[in-house]
Amino acid sequence: MLLIPAIDLKDGKCVRLKQGDMNDSTTFGEDPAAIARRWLEAGARRLHLVDLNGAFAGKPINEPAIKAILAEVGDEIPVQLGGGIRDLDTIERYLDDGLSYVIIGTAAVKNPGFLKDACSAFGGHIIVGLDAKDGKVATDGWSKLSGHEVIDLAKKFEDYGVEAVIYTDIGRDGMLTGINIDATVKLAQALTIPVIASGGLSNLADIDRLCAVQDEGVEGVICGRAIYSGDLDFAQAQQRADELNGSLA
Repeated sequence: MLLIPAIDLKDGKCVRLKQGDMNDSTTFGEDPAAIARRWLEAGARRLHLVDLNGAFAGKPINEPAIKAILAEVGDEIPVQLGGGIRDLDTIERYLDDGLSYVIIGTAAVKNPGFLKDACSAFGGHIIVGLDAKDGKVATDGWSKLSGHEVIDLAKKFEDYGVEAVIYTDIGRDGMLTGINIDATVKLAQALTIPVIASGGLSNLADIDRLCAVQDEGVEGVICGRAIYSGDLDFAQAQQRADELNGSLA
C-alpha cells in the first residue's frame, strides 16, 4: 500500500481545502519545496501535487512552486501532478521538468479525445482523476456534477491506456471522515489497472481497512489533511501499511 502525501498548491503556498472549496482553505506551509523534503524524509515513496488555481483556471498557475518541488526531490521518488492540464504541450513540458505522472481530471471527462491522445503520446505517464459524489463524476474543481457514472467512465479510460485511476469521494475530502472503502473497492474490482483512493483519510484504522482490500486492486491512498493536522503520523502510517502487507521483515 502506497501512502502518497498531497501537496495542494494555492497562490504558491501549501494549503488544504474542505470539499474543494477555494474559499475554505488552511495554509500549512509557505515553502512547498520544504514540505516536499519533509515528506521525503518521513519515508514517502511518491508525492501528489495539485495546482488548485490551475484546476479552476484551466491552465497551469503554480509552475514556479512545482518546479521548486521537482528540483528539491530530484529523481529520489516519483511525483504526480494534477490541476489545469488541458493540452499535450503542457504535459510534455511537465514531463520534461521531471514529473513522472500527469493526472488528467476535468479534461478527461469533457474531452475524452484529449485523454486518448495523451495516452498515445505519453504512454506510461498518464493517470486519470475521477472525482465523484454519490457515484456521479464531478468536474471543474468539483463545482459541477456530470451525469456520468464513475465505473463506466473508468472502464472507457482504461481502454485508452491510462496507468491508474485516482478516485476521490468529494463528499469526504478534507473532512477526516474516513475513506469510502466500499465505492473504492467496487471501482477497483471493475478494472484491471490500479486504483488510488483519495478523500477522507483520517487515521490508522483507515490504513488497516485499505490494506485489507489491497488485493482487490487498491494500490495506494492520497494523504491530505490528516497528515498536516497531526491526526495521522505519516511515517507511522507507512510503516503500519508495510507491516500489514508483509513488506517488512
